[in-house]
Amino acid sequence: MPNVHPFRAVQYAHGRGDVSVFVSPPYDVLDAESKRALLAREPRNIVAVDLPHTPAKELGPPSAYAGAADVYRAWLADGPLARRERPAMFVYRQTFDFAGKTHTRSGMACTVEALPFGPRDGGGILPHEQTFSGPKEDRLALMKATAAQLSPIFGLHADDDGAATRLLAAVASARSADMTARTADGVLHEVWTVEDDATIRAYADALAGEDVFIADGHHRYNTALNYLRSLEERTEVPADHPARRVMIVLVGMSDPGLVIGPTHRVLGGMKDYTIERFIEEAAGLLDVRAIDNNPAAIEGEMKKIAAEGHENVFGLIDFATGLCHAAVPAVPDPLEDQFPDKPRAWRTLDVAIVQHLIVEQICEPMLNGGKPVKWAFPHSVAEAMEIGRGAETGAGGGAGFAQLAVIVRPTPLDAVRDVSRANELMPQKSTFFYPKLATGLFINPLS
Repeated sequence: MPNVHPFRAVQYAHGRGDVSVFVSPPYDVLDAESKRALLAREPRNIVAVDLPHTPAKELGPPSAYAGAADVYRAWLADGPLARRERPAMFVYRQTFDFAGKTHTRSGMACTVEALPFGPRDGGGILPHEQTFSGPKEDRLALMKATAAQLSPIFGLHADDDGAATRLLAAVASARSADMTARTADGVLHEVWTVEDDATIRAYADALAGEDVFIADGHHRYNTALNYLRSLEERTEVPADHPARRVMIVLVGMSDPGLVIGPTHRVLGGMKDYTIERFIEEAAGLLDVRAIDNNPAAIEGEMKKIAAEGHENVFGLIDFATGLCHAAVPAVPDPLEDQFPDKPRAWRTLDVAIVQHLIVEQICEPMLNGGKPVKWAFPHSVAEAMEIGRGAETGAGGGAGFAQLAVIVRPTPLDAVRDVSRANELMPQKSTFFYPKLATGLFINPLS
């Protein structure tokens, strides 16, 4: 495990009480309308700083980032933000409903060394998803302007014996939370400040030798490395400089509240697409069968088909006709010939098969003249249908965009671990660890 450290966080209300009106979801799930709604409730919501430009998938004008930095500095000078006097870690518990059950998930907010991605003796920082230049350019411009890490990375560690998870539970059970927030999705966020050296040492000991798997925040972690590199190019950066550490919330894989939701695909922009043509061109690659034309039931249908022994099952919703189908690869391990050097855990990911078989072997060459298709990444069938009706959501979309929804099942946690340890990267948006971490509970200043 890279060394973990407490940090002098910037917080709302000195880290105490109910801060619901000040926190927001992460920038990458928000659009302009979501931002307006948060600011209408409380103009000092962190979204005013963390999302100065939409969409955050590309670099915005310099004035947007300068304006965000001005707001951040004004709030530090006049309130409601203040920096802690003493370094601390923070037990962070989320209580939420998922798949009809109530769950709790706990992690520790701390900082880790800003190490390059990859395995290393004593534990490395392991990514599992590809990153893209646009979001990294946006986040780097914001980090340079504010000199702060505004939202934490979401990291995982094995915690096979459960020692770290038990320590978090002991802290939370000993007293009431110092800070709470409830977000619009109904998630309760609770924070316990940990300043005593004994607990911090015990937590570090529980993580000794373990890898950190990036669950969410690949672009932000890359941005932290790029920010440090930009400093080093201009001047000598001391070993204790705050930019040499990255704010993260670490959750043990033994935590029973660690759940993964699906990230579906909505495809569009194909000039020769019809569902009939798709099925025709998919022959020999996919076995496609008609199912009940009810999108709300499609995941249940997929579960039944998987029970027949199929490793990969996809739901298909055609927006022009409303027809629903299910599809399974025509052969097991359909990417084996194309990617013989990749581990099987990678080749049999639903999201890898969508990208490299459905899109690259069917949609692009057969239905779009070899040109790229357009993508959106909804987390629910309901959101996919919303995009199909022309909506722009935090997952993408817009009028006249959607043609075909490809419904997938959640990526298994074991696959995340296996692919990361093999030093491989999954396609973009392969996982959706629910719920997201809130932004605004703690900020890591870099000056």
